[in-house]
Amino acid sequence: MVATPSQKDTSQRQMLVGKGWVQGVALVMLFSFFVMGFLTYRTYTASMPQPERVVSQAGQTVFTTDDITAGQALFQARGLMQYGSIMGHGGYLGPDFTAEYLRHAADFTEHQIRDSGVQDPKTRNVEEWRTNRYDESTGVLTFTDNQVGAFENAKLYYADLFGESSTRYGLKPRLITDPNQIHQITAFFAWTAWASAAERPGFDYSYTNNWPMEPRVENGPTADLLVWSGLSLIALIGGTGILFAVYGRWSRKIGWHSEEAPAIAFRQPGTVGLTLAQRATAWFFFVIALLFLIQTLVGAAAEHYRADILSFFGFDLAQLLPYNLARTWHVQLSLFWTAAGFLAAGIFLTPLISGREPKGQHKIAYALLGALAVVVFGSLIAEALSIHGVEWADGPLFAQQWEYLDLPRVFQILLTVGMVLWIVMIFRGIRSRLRGESKGNMPWLFFFSALAIPAFYAVGLLATTETHLSVAEFWRFWVVHLWVEDFLELFTTVMVAYIFVMLGVVRERIALGIIFLDIILYSMGGVIGTMHHLYFSGTPVEHMALGAFFSAAEVIPLTFLTVEAWAFMQLGARQEAKTSAPFPHRWAVMFLVAVGFWNFLGAGVFGFLINLPIVSYYEIGTALTANHGHAAMMGVYGMLAVGLAMFALRYLIPPDKWPEKWAKVSFWSLNIGLAWMVFATLLPLGVLQLYHSVGQGYYEARELAFITNTTNALLEWGRMPGDLIFIIGGVLPFLWMTWLGLRHHRQGKVVDELPQDVLFVELEPAEKK
Repeated sequence: MVATPSQKDTSQRQMLVGKGWVQGVALVMLFSFFVMGFLTYRTYTASMPQPERVVSQAGQTVFTTDDITAGQALFQARGLMQYGSIMGHGGYLGPDFTAEYLRHAADFTEHQIRDSGVQDPKTRNVEEWRTNRYDESTGVLTFTDNQVGAFENAKLYYADLFGESSTRYGLKPRLITDPNQIHQITAFFAWTAWASAAERPGFDYSYTNNWPMEPRVENGPTADLLVWSGLSLIALIGGTGILFAVYGRWSRKIGWHSEEAPAIAFRQPGTVGLTLAQRATAWFFFVIALLFLIQTLVGAAAEHYRADILSFFGFDLAQLLPYNLARTWHVQLSLFWTAAGFLAAGIFLTPLISGREPKGQHKIAYALLGALAVVVFGSLIAEALSIHGVEWADGPLFAQQWEYLDLPRVFQILLTVGMVLWIVMIFRGIRSRLRGESKGNMPWLFFFSALAIPAFYAVGLLATTETHLSVAEFWRFWVVHLWVEDFLELFTTVMVAYIFVMLGVVRERIALGIIFLDIILYSMGGVIGTMHHLYFSGTPVEHMALGAFFSAAEVIPLTFLTVEAWAFMQLGARQEAKTSAPFPHRWAVMFLVAVGFWNFLGAGVFGFLINLPIVSYYEIGTALTANHGHAAMMGVYGMLAVGLAMFALRYLIPPDKWPEKWAKVSFWSLNIGLAWMVFATLLPLGVLQLYHSVGQGYYEARELAFITNTTNALLEWGRMPGDLIFIIGGVLPFLWMTWLGLRHHRQGKVVDELPQDVLFVELEPAEKK
């Protein structure tokens, strides 16, 4: 028997938007990941080679591939990627070890050549470094006698640096003293420096596209750097023009203001019943706020090293909390508390979507919270043990790993498992709703976007401590960029749109159009744009070409969202004007508006500033990178996590206990503090460092002497008022609000099922104001 249209409607709700939206998303995703597949193949087959052996001209082994891999693992285990950088990626206090080794080694070889009586030692020195003596058929790389001498000299230098008995470098005293470990870590640095100078076969530039800028080996900007920088600008200007042309033509049919919302009355927080799992999220939000506070405190400690590396107000902090450990915890906690905010918001929204909660859901929520606590605090402790050199913490499961994926592998696996448990919770909660919905409607989009979070985080498991550096960087940035900047952005869009559908201020059909449009716009640039992180990581030039072009396109959707933010901001106000019922989510919406502002400024403007290949060539690993990172990470994902918490806390805290004043103080303090941090310190520091890099050299711009000079130190001290505003006025009131939510989370009506339109009532014509 064939069902009639009416019967079909009762069994499954049809898709509310045209199939063209789904087809558009499918085409963009297929194209983007096809290109990424090609780039994956090229990463594995055309990246800088890791030799099996490095030998002298006499055939004696200098170091082996095992030495390189062991040195790489030690570099991570001691947290040195959170102190300095390798091939441009890592911390900002110490040197870039690739650039440093290359400078010291090139100076040594030139001195040796001059002493040998060669008439033109500079030209001969350039020839020694740029000549590629790697034999692909045997896997053997031959160093000249001068390069072998430079390697032995570098071992003495790094033995002194890492064996320093004081904390004057911001590191733990006697961080690395074992001669074999010094040999291994120097081998790792030497390999990256060789690849940055030796010419790629068939080309006149090195494996790293001639990065770093180093006149001693004739490393300078390539034609590709200049051409693709110009084409990126054309892509940005042309794409933005097309966007506004389309927006001007169809602005009344797309976006938040594309349809007049119905007149509604908001259900006030005290009248809305909550499920047990929703009430359990009060614990999540309180823990999130605590982690947020700890993150800001260790971040302030890390920042202090740049203002005064020798003393923390008279205390030798580096004995207990060296710079690399403080920055490790700061970076890790920023990811932990924001990601946990998304998990908690997902748990809170699930019953609102499905209209019911299965039995025992709250028990799974508490189990998930316990698992997250094990991962967070276990990984922080393991990282401290690894950096302090505790022997058992140096194993592959417990040693620190790559920047942003610093948590040891065992905890990385546990975190992935925890996110899978979260997906089980989500699916379990909305399974009955999914059965009655087309796969193009919002419940399925909520589920699919949530599913992408553990899926794309798990990709980071491919980057192990033993993985070839270029390959590890490729997979690492799938997490850092694709997971954070594309799929978390997608989940964000779906959650925000769903919240406004639940509040009744926008129709579901309009919200779906916004979601599909955002997916297309983000994915057009965001997926392939991941490659802008790999310009100088030993990958072939097509990574730079495609990464530059498509990362420029990432700014275009951010421009659209900034324009739309004005309409978004007025949604609640419009409804409040139509009825006598006050809008209960003013500060949640304000945080979401702040997300739009910082998305455009931090991710868009500041991101594009450093993504142009020619700028990145001189800038990578400087304060301008930190400027983009802070404005984008805190401004977008931090503000969003706090905004989602504000939305949930409005229902968890009894109406008569709701601290409206502290919500206002927290909002303005967090935004003023972040703006102060960016405009008073990080941006001017970054500009000065970029200027020094272009004028004097990249090596000089990364020297500790420059980073801690008087001018820079004054700028670093000038950040303190903003940090105090941020922590005292922003974080502490937020922590107080989450404590109120936890203190009162058992009050109010507990329900297993929620009525349709649980957060609003649509008014009849006679009731409209």
